[in-house]
Amino acid sequence: MIVIKREKRGECEKRKKQKEKGGETGKKKVEKIVVDLHGVECGPCKLVAPAIVEELAWKLPNVTFLKVDVDELKSVAQEWDVQAMPTFILLKDGEIVEKFTGVNKMKLQSTLEKLAIETA
Repeated sequence: MIVIKREKRGECEKRKKQKEKGGETGKKKVEKIVVDLHGVECGPCKLVAPAIVEELAWKLPNVTFLKVDVDELKSVAQEWDVQAMPTFILLKDGEIVEKFTGVNKMKLQSTLEKLAIETA
């Protein structure tokens, strides 16, 4: 599994200073995660992989991206009921808010941007 996490310039330093002051800002952080379930031999997965997902990771720094190779982690594929690849599962605070399969850059981008701006 690969984790792609990008932060805006200065975010890491800001978080360090908050910890030194004694904690968080008081706001509850909403955890947003995108799981990209793919296969090494999957042609469509190779189309979406580096270019699209990494580009979106840079654009949406408050979303954590996970890439899971279903050939290596078959139990994860079974647990998430993956029927086709690539499958994208979007989670907000641990709850599935969207699940879809296939290479559709516009759907992926619009769905992720919507997830990224939701605050609650």
